[in-house]
Amino acid sequence: MAGSIPASVTVSPASRPHVGPWQEAWRRFRKHRLAVASTVVLALLILSVVLGPFFWKVPIDDIDFGAMLQGPSVDHPLGTDDLGQDLLARVLYGGRISLAVGFTAMMVAVGLGILVGSTAGMAGGKTDAALMWLTDLFLSLPQLPLLLLIIYLFRESLKNVVGAEMGVFILIVSVIGAFNWMPVARLVRAQFFSLREKEFVEAARALGASRMRLVIRHILPNALGPVIVAATIDIAAAIIAESTLSFLGLGFPPDVPTWGRLLFDAKDNLDFAPHWALAPGLAIFLTVVSINFVGDGLRDALDPRRVQ
Repeated sequence: MAGSIPASVTVSPASRPHVGPWQEAWRRFRKHRLAVASTVVLALLILSVVLGPFFWKVPIDDIDFGAMLQGPSVDHPLGTDDLGQDLLARVLYGGRISLAVGFTAMMVAVGLGILVGSTAGMAGGKTDAALMWLTDLFLSLPQLPLLLLIIYLFRESLKNVVGAEMGVFILIVSVIGAFNWMPVARLVRAQFFSLREKEFVEAARALGASRMRLVIRHILPNALGPVIVAATIDIAAAIIAESTLSFLGLGFPPDVPTWGRLLFDAKDNLDFAPHWALAPGLAIFLTVVSINFVGDGLRDALDPRRVQ
């Protein structure tokens, strides 16, 4: 029949639904199966340590010498330590602190890195040279010995001001964040050098946008992809650093059961009570591995050069 419409009609590009950059990133992220599975595992871990103490109400300092070093049972699903304290309650409580340290230290490191990197990337010249010299200086410092020295020198004074637990928390977060901002600063600086000469930035500049508006509204949002990936790595690094400090006995006080402190307390009982170290060690392992896989998925999803 003349003038009939064919069965297969080609849809013009203009009629296709618009897909935003974040929707496209989510579509790419979902294709990374390990990243999706790790997101689920990480979400379950966070929900467990946040909501778990509301359901498992055994006190973390409830001593029972009749149940010392018992293995997993109905009354104590993860067993007990050398004082008969319930390990499940202590792992859940310690997870709050370890994850809080990781996420807070990440925000400190990312905030400092964005500040230094954006300033260097927009200013250029002597300011850029001075800030990159400062970045190289911090990169060359031995991190763990300095962490140990600073915590050893200032831990007691902060305890007297804001209390033992909060003082150590502030000190550890500040120190870990202050020694992990350098990669973020380099990433942001490189992104700013690439983006500040783009056409959309030149158009905004021609319309009279101030330098601050250029940074906040146009350049920084387009530079956040690599920063988000670096942030996930910083969370894992901060958790490992806190666990290392607690394992060496320079982290939180002995009565605060962070995951690293639980490993420190369990190290002398591994022969006859391996369950004591298994629970916090597995929690650290799953958290760090999950965060790293999520970072891999975000890297692939937020890379505009990657075609999927």
